[in-house]
Amino acid sequence: MKSTKSLFPNGSLATIKETGETVTILKSQYVKNMKRYSYIVKEHPGTFFFEEELTRGE
Repeated sequence: MKSTKSLFPNGSLATIKETGETVTILKSQYVKNMKRYSYIVKEHPGTFFFEEELTRGE
């Protein structure tokens, strides 16, 4: 069973895997029907990312 704890708390740094850009997590939300977290980042507030699209920031 997968843990329902977010890997990226609000205010933490993460890196977008595809671009290598470091971003700040503004909001995380568990999407129940998809069974994973989505994140809104400060640098791109109109876009959301899933956990597998992010890695731990510096």
